[in-house]
Amino acid sequence: MKNISVMIKPVSGLCNMKCDYCFYCDEQEKRRQKSYGRMSEETLRNVVRKTILHTDGACFFTFQGGEPSLAGLDFFKKFVEYVNHYNRKRIPVHYAFQTNGTNMTEKWCEFFGENHFLIGISVDGTEEIHNRYRKFPSGEATYKKIAEACEMMNRFGVEYNILTVTHKEVAGNIKKIYADYKKKGWDFQQYIACMDPLYEDKGNYPYSLTSEQYGKFLSELFESWYADYKKGQQPYIRQFENYIGILLGFLPEACEHQGICGIQYVVEADGSVYPCDFYMLDEYSLGNFNVNTIGQMDEKRAELQFRETSQMVSEECRRCDYCFLCRNGCQRNRVLQADGTYKNYFCKGYKIFFEKHINQLRQIADNLKRG
Repeated sequence: MKNISVMIKPVSGLCNMKCDYCFYCDEQEKRRQKSYGRMSEETLRNVVRKTILHTDGACFFTFQGGEPSLAGLDFFKKFVEYVNHYNRKRIPVHYAFQTNGTNMTEKWCEFFGENHFLIGISVDGTEEIHNRYRKFPSGEATYKKIAEACEMMNRFGVEYNILTVTHKEVAGNIKKIYADYKKKGWDFQQYIACMDPLYEDKGNYPYSLTSEQYGKFLSELFESWYADYKKGQQPYIRQFENYIGILLGFLPEACEHQGICGIQYVVEADGSVYPCDFYMLDEYSLGNFNVNTIGQMDEKRAELQFRETSQMVSEECRRCDYCFLCRNGCQRNRVLQADGTYKNYFCKGYKIFFEKHINQLRQIADNLKRG
């Protein structure tokens, strides 16, 4: 049974917000055509048709941006309509939707609930920290609108998790942020280390995160989480759950913990396809859903050696006691070494975290093994 994961940017990088550390704005500046506008219905149909017909496993469709809600609710209704039309094999289809939450309405919530969309909503810390970097182009703050969107989703029973970019100020205030999220009942959390612009030296921006800061952040977040774990009240935090899963012998669901880049198809608004959301550049194009088959895209992926590159780990990493858990992290955060291999920028941070908390992680895994 072959599953397939497709991430779609229905409005390219168009967004109603202007965040200082948006990685996709950086990517757009590094390619020939910055924006591809809004996805046409023809492209939408080709993405759905070719994806559904290609697999006999499950389909995972994720919508991202920019801000995907700018495509309009009718776009997503049409998408689901095409899925239902082409899904004659009745394979499982899962939807996820990453949003800044500022366009959320009751109609959106009704649609998400009826079609079982899992929503990822971007919140970067407490109100003060969030508003410092995540603003409307006018400079107006965005936090209150996003908090209102969460309350609305609660009323409609929409499943959602909180996605937080861990920049320097988030890392330095994580205990306060954890307590704030807990108070609001945000029990499903994911933290993404803030990325400096691609192909630039790291650490040169006001929001930049050092490896040591990242290690301290992970430790302080884990300490708060572990205190709640002992009371049976811990939230779901993706990174910790993946580490515990590895210790239990399971394949981690997050590609950054797998030691090799996953196979996914990231689709721009014009139908062009890339191997990863973090590498949507001209030189990484796999083809186009309007022209190519998925098989042809896979041939191009193999030609580019994209996944193989993610396995080029330094000997130092392979000898490390914690490599089996960190697995050199996400390829996007790696730095090329003199010997042609790659070492993760956050290596010191991982070591700080694991040296302090590996025994507690193992204890949790052992408790789960005992049932």
